Amino acid sequence: MDQTLINYLMAGFGAAISFILRVIWEGLRELQKCDLEITSKINEIQLLVAGQYVKKEDLEKLSTALFNKLDRIELKVDGKMDREPK
Repeated sequence: MDQTLINYLMAGFGAAISFILRVIWEGLRELQKCDLEITSKINEIQLLVAGQYVKKEDLEKLSTALFNKLDRIELKVDGKMDREPK
């Protein structure tokens, strides 16, 4: 075989490998960019979800009001039971 033919084959093989590596490298860069975008969106969602929890003070106010209503209902029921049937 002629050395020139071997050189051309090696150059073609090198160009093909270089092209494949470049495509892989660009794909990796795009995936990294998408990963950063997805990570930032997930962080935003986490902030939204964490901000919508019921605060302790609000829950205490609600439970106090609920138990007050239940106590009033209980007193009314006890008052009805204390009456004698006609």
